[in-house]
Amino acid sequence: MDWFPFLLSAQVATLATGINLIIGIAVGWLLARRSFPARDLLGALVTIPLVLPPTVLGYYLLVALGRTSPIGQALEALGVPLVFTWRGAVVAAAVSSLPLMVQSCRTAFEGVDPELEQVARTLGRSEWEVFRTITLPLAWRGILAGMILSFARALGDFGATLMVAGNIPGRTQTLAIAVYDAVQANDPTRAGILVAVLSVFGVLTLVAAQQLGRRLAA
Repeated sequence: MDWFPFLLSAQVATLATGINLIIGIAVGWLLARRSFPARDLLGALVTIPLVLPPTVLGYYLLVALGRTSPIGQALEALGVPLVFTWRGAVVAAAVSSLPLMVQSCRTAFEGVDPELEQVARTLGRSEWEVFRTITLPLAWRGILAGMILSFARALGDFGATLMVAGNIPGRTQTLAIAVYDAVQANDPTRAGILVAVLSVFGVLTLVAAQQLGRRLAA
């Protein structure tokens, strides 16, 4: 058994979750606590990866990050190309799983009593101190649930990752792509092992998220 897809998938999912944690907290707080003209548009933009076909999402990423795009050319000049590299897999997985992180963070922040934050402001706390000492500690369970779901989604991403990173054994082949490759190669044993690993991890992830959800509701 080639363990590279396991290791690469874990690396990609971990980095993607780290990226989404930063973006998800910022965007989730903005959607939950601020009212501005483009609020609905921002919410739609961060949610659209859930409704777009993965290949369409991958195509958009190729157009935006490919070697002929301004971003792609700038990255090439810096020596950090994304397309057909493991870094591209991280970006694809992060974009695909971002909606789960943002929605979880938004829900968690909306569940924090605004009066507690206002009391802290009246005591002279800055907005950053209010967020760090009141909002974030009270919302951590929802944020953690978002991280779990985001990690699971990133771990199993297929379509967008295949479009952006390709299927290069030993370089960009993640677990989900390895399953596809094993089926195409008529290797049911390997495909079955890979599917079992992804399925078990998916079940464990959902159980953990549900338990966190019950604690939040308690």
